[in-house]
Amino acid sequence: MSFTAPIQLPGLTRDPLWYRRSVFYEVLVSAYVDSNGDGSGDLQGLASKLDYLQWLGIDALWIPPFFQSPLRDGGYDVSDYRAILPDFGTIDEFKDLVRKAHERNMRVIIDLPLNHTSDQHDWFQQSRSDPEGPYGDFYVWSDTDEKWPDIRIIFTDTEESNWAFDPVRRQFYFHRFFSHQPDLNFNHPAVHEAVFDIVRFWLDLGVDGFRLDAIPYLYESDEGNGEGEPPTHEFLKELRAMVDREYPGRIMIAEANQWPKEVAAFFGTDEEPECHMAFDFPVMPRIFYSLRSQQADELVRVLSEVTDIPSWAGWGVFLRNHDELTLEMVSEEYRQAMYGWYAYDPRMRANVGIRRRLAPLLDNSRAELELAHALLFSLAGSPFLYYGDEIGMGDNIWLDDRDSSRTPMQWTPDRNAGFSSADPGKLTLPVVQSLVYNYSVVNVESQLAQSRSLLHWVRNVIHVRKAHPAFGLGSLRVLQTDHESVLAFVRSYEGSGTHFGDQPEDVLCVFSFGHNPISVRIEAPELANTRLQDLFGGGAFPSVDEDGVLTLTLATQSFYWLHIGRHEQY
Repeated sequence: MSFTAPIQLPGLTRDPLWYRRSVFYEVLVSAYVDSNGDGSGDLQGLASKLDYLQWLGIDALWIPPFFQSPLRDGGYDVSDYRAILPDFGTIDEFKDLVRKAHERNMRVIIDLPLNHTSDQHDWFQQSRSDPEGPYGDFYVWSDTDEKWPDIRIIFTDTEESNWAFDPVRRQFYFHRFFSHQPDLNFNHPAVHEAVFDIVRFWLDLGVDGFRLDAIPYLYESDEGNGEGEPPTHEFLKELRAMVDREYPGRIMIAEANQWPKEVAAFFGTDEEPECHMAFDFPVMPRIFYSLRSQQADELVRVLSEVTDIPSWAGWGVFLRNHDELTLEMVSEEYRQAMYGWYAYDPRMRANVGIRRRLAPLLDNSRAELELAHALLFSLAGSPFLYYGDEIGMGDNIWLDDRDSSRTPMQWTPDRNAGFSSADPGKLTLPVVQSLVYNYSVVNVESQLAQSRSLLHWVRNVIHVRKAHPAFGLGSLRVLQTDHESVLAFVRSYEGSGTHFGDQPEDVLCVFSFGHNPISVRIEAPELANTRLQDLFGGGAFPSVDEDGVLTLTLATQSFYWLHIGRHEQY
């Protein structure tokens, strides 16, 4: 497979808001390419596919944990923050990956689980065996497991308590997630120093930022619920100040599964900034709800809510990732409807969510895949793609836990889907061989050869998005319509006035979740007498009339991105 890559740039562009313009791509090192035939993906394998990712239009890689780990939680159980799991490669190979990515003007973001470590970490082993030693207070210990009863249990499928008894120290230790992941004690200054040293270590190696995993849970108190407590924000302010001072241009992304107004607190303020970006969790399940219910009202409501955030801050939006599709932020009625539509088999569920990939969730419907991606790429925020979703990869619900959607990338119809030269039985996870999503049918090589494949379609949409700064930097204003199945909003950008040459522009985005063709009346008084033009083909559309009303006809589950001609241009 060869790719006609864009013109090589000498290195990273100097753009202080690069993260708001970027298209991110989450890629599991273990599942992308196995370069040495040992059955596991590795850093050299990932580096070998950077031309493909550049061709696709990716601006930044998000790499989940590849640190030394027992791998009882996909690497989020870290046993050494400064070492790379030997199966994945070496520090020198990581530096080579970063260098090659930067040569292609692509950034590299890595996951940093700060809330907890593996119980195999040397810090924990010393803490349990020597309570009076230097690491004795690195974790949260208690003589009772009845402390903090108001703190909820997150992994309700596997954990009955947030406390676990350690037979060596003869005390209970606190854990917000699995019992083999003890929480660090952020009340201890030495923990702060250790975390700062780890952050500096990886920034010195060239990474462009961090996804701060489970960031709301750093501190606990008798009065609070252990989520986003004031000391957590104070710690983030200190961390951000250090990053800005010593490593300008690098970013921090908050993973906080909360409502936008609560998540916004993790941005901080202009005077006391915290994270540069944060994921927008509530939007994602409502996209899937709208696709089946044919009702856009919940999306309209969520997108209409105004959340004040600093001008430099940006949201991260996504359809799927390595975790389950969480349903924590919906009502019980809503949740049961989602289970009925998308997880009718209990094996498709995990915790309070659904463990499926995008294409199987949508029954491999090309119309729904296009509609969902078009919405993702036009929302206010930077889109995060999950590896393999650009070709409509399937999953394997017979694998344990979240491994169902972490199977090897499907590159070719050859053995092991071109992922590895190893014996098939040696692979860390098997390639997908189901009838619909078999790697012999769904793979990059086949879709490169088809001009109308999902891969080419996704690439085209990415490049159209990148040509219009309104999507990355503009505001979003929801419009009123007369049809329950339609979501319409305007993305507006006033131009930057910088050397990047951004021009003011407005884009009207219209989405129909209806399962039949519909006609819709959109009310936008401020757009009266403006002309509309399709962003993809350039075709002219009916103008908005003098009363600010536009009538459009949309096919089944379809969308429009329309350029709005500003009044002064005509």
